[in-house]
Amino acid sequence: MPASCWFIPILVGYFYRDEYERRRSVLKILVTGGAGFIGSHVVDAYVQLGHEVTIIDNLSTGRRENLHPKARFLEIDVRDAGKVAEIFNATHFDLVNHHAAQMDVRRSVDDPVYDASVNILGVLNLIECCVKNGVLRVLFASSGGAIYGEQDYFPADEQHPTRPISPYGVAKLTTENYLFYYKAVHNLDSVCLRYANVYGPRQNPEGEAGVVAIFASRMLAGASPVINGDGRQTRDYVYVGDVVHANVLALNTAGTRIFNIGTGVESDVNALFRHIRNSTRSNVEELHGPAKKGEQLRSVLDARKIQAALGWKVSVSLEEGLQRTVEYFRSKKRHGG
Repeated sequence: MPASCWFIPILVGYFYRDEYERRRSVLKILVTGGAGFIGSHVVDAYVQLGHEVTIIDNLSTGRRENLHPKARFLEIDVRDAGKVAEIFNATHFDLVNHHAAQMDVRRSVDDPVYDASVNILGVLNLIECCVKNGVLRVLFASSGGAIYGEQDYFPADEQHPTRPISPYGVAKLTTENYLFYYKAVHNLDSVCLRYANVYGPRQNPEGEAGVVAIFASRMLAGASPVINGDGRQTRDYVYVGDVVHANVLALNTAGTRIFNIGTGVESDVNALFRHIRNSTRSNVEELHGPAKKGEQLRSVLDARKIQAALGWKVSVSLEEGLQRTVEYFRSKKRHGG
């Protein structure tokens, strides 16, 4: 089965009640960042459900090869207020799913102004257009680890104190606060999905982000990836298919809601290295480099709230998800990707 077709077919009518039923069973959805890793999988799911999907992406990190052929694509930067407004004026969207972002935490530390221009001002361009054009709901890709910072308890639920220690995390939390404001003043519904560490097919193996993709691609090339520090830092790794399922369930969630999306299981980098080495059938050495300054030591999310509210649950184990991801990169390597 193709990597993008991970999900079990779902009856479309299950999700659309109340105001959505009054409008139409087929939604007009704008997905920002729809050529990117997570956003492109979200587009696949929405198209399969029969919705009319428009993608805007500036292709700074997104890739044309990720675009769904049945979705309309427009190469637009969310910071371009004029072009964003034109899109909203031309199409009456029911819902906006916002995944476009400056997603590199370390770049946000090096250049907070640039990070804010994308992750705060770009978001405000979209939200203002939503209010002016009668959009019903915004689904926002937020961040669990970056918002909570160093945790007081494990796993962190949605009531955990928010103490972001990077401009990236500050911007995610700021957007959540703006969405609360827009609900109070303009009655715009929103669902903020606080992701754990998402991995899976289409993740970009370049740069500093995406340790699973980096490790898998390098091991398949016969190279040893470098583990930062002692490798005991932990993360909550959640498969992209499960993340997309949350984006489907959230289509019909009224009000202003915040949900963690994670497995509740911590895995350290050393264990992750060994899992991927086994999946790639590699014999590379386990190499350690200097620790990264300010790197969070432990991060793991409690997702019981969305389990109770929407019936979401983890369906792909870490071992299975890593195997699927390795097979994706192996196939790309085989075909010269």
